[in-house]
Amino acid sequence: MHPAISVRGLSKAFTISHQTERHTTMHEALLHRLRNPFRLTSKETFWALQDISFELKRGEVVGIIGRNGAGKSTLLKVLSQITDPTAGEIDLYGRVGSLLEVGTGFHPELTGRENIFLNGAILGMKRSEIVTQFDAIVDFAGVERFLDTPVKRYSSGMYVRLAFAVAAHLNPEILIVDEVLAVGDAEFQKKCLGKMQDVAQSGRTVIFVSHNLQAVSLLCAKGILLSRGKLVFCGGIDEAIEQYVGSWAMSEGEQTADLRRPGCGEIRFTSVKAAKEFFHSGEPKEFLFGIARQKPGGDRFYLSAHVVNHQGVVVAQADSRLVGHWLTCDEKYEGVFRLLSPWLKPGTYRLDLFICAPGVGLVDMWEGATTMHVSPLLPYPHHVSEDGTAHGLVFADFQWKSTASAIRAKGQPKLASLA
Repeated sequence: MHPAISVRGLSKAFTISHQTERHTTMHEALLHRLRNPFRLTSKETFWALQDISFELKRGEVVGIIGRNGAGKSTLLKVLSQITDPTAGEIDLYGRVGSLLEVGTGFHPELTGRENIFLNGAILGMKRSEIVTQFDAIVDFAGVERFLDTPVKRYSSGMYVRLAFAVAAHLNPEILIVDEVLAVGDAEFQKKCLGKMQDVAQSGRTVIFVSHNLQAVSLLCAKGILLSRGKLVFCGGIDEAIEQYVGSWAMSEGEQTADLRRPGCGEIRFTSVKAAKEFFHSGEPKEFLFGIARQKPGGDRFYLSAHVVNHQGVVVAQADSRLVGHWLTCDEKYEGVFRLLSPWLKPGTYRLDLFICAPGVGLVDMWEGATTMHVSPLLPYPHHVSEDGTAHGLVFADFQWKSTASAIRAKGQPKLASLA
């Protein structure tokens, strides 16, 4: 089978500047420069990708998985020719259609109709080819009413629907799709997965990046696992997912020492620990955490926690804004996070922690900050066969109540009651 993509010794480096003092006003910055005219800003070379090599065949559907900061998005941008590699070679055998983030390749001042033709031209398609696919694109995206509206007025959901429809319908030999599908609703995600399967069955190549391991497992036959910019595994998707899930079983100290976590880093989590090794499904789950300020910055932060199952699905989110809890500008914090519900099914879950600030966004993201184990003991008073608990992501706390009522038409014989 002919190759679709060949990657050999691919590396990508970025230069990161570090300033020892942070200035809040232009006046402070000018004074600092005048007083220290020869002081240079320290710089660091950060290797987002290091010596990656693999080959993908035509018609393969490949899932790229790994933690945040593993290099997945950088790899896709290099494959999409958005950015050049620092070293190595890439051979692409065919036209590439990519959807990496909301609005990539769209001009905000142009209408949806105009952007469809613009994207087609960027892909090297003739106008007649775009016209042939135009109705299918509009129908798939569901934006017919707003087709002649500038896309800057679209919601994020409308934006991503149209962007995916364009990328998938303009017949690229290679389709690259990033986590951006998480913007759409469940129905649209299902349509997207179906469309990507259709693209693959037509002999074209699909590269799919997602933290939803269930979607990756259903769609992909092959997996590429990245960690800290390096290729860890390339092979069957089941083995790739197994290695990825296993990678969370690292020591807490190793996770704490990782300063490459996403976010501006003004304040960061320094520790987190489950209060006990095993929790029962129906009991509150308690986690102890520490936070410390790393550098000057904002003065109001909120916290969030995601409980993620083995398939990469976020089964619960706990945002401190919802209960009125905020952090101020203190240097250090120690606290407790209690998850009171839902009742989690038996198994191992990971806890992703976030610190955010209004108007700034992400300050710290600690993916896989810790794990929690839920006991196989059921939280119900009676045991039944496995089909009684096989469905759903969590256990429900519920009641059933019913009362018998004898309503009979005149002359209708009385029915015998059931024991």
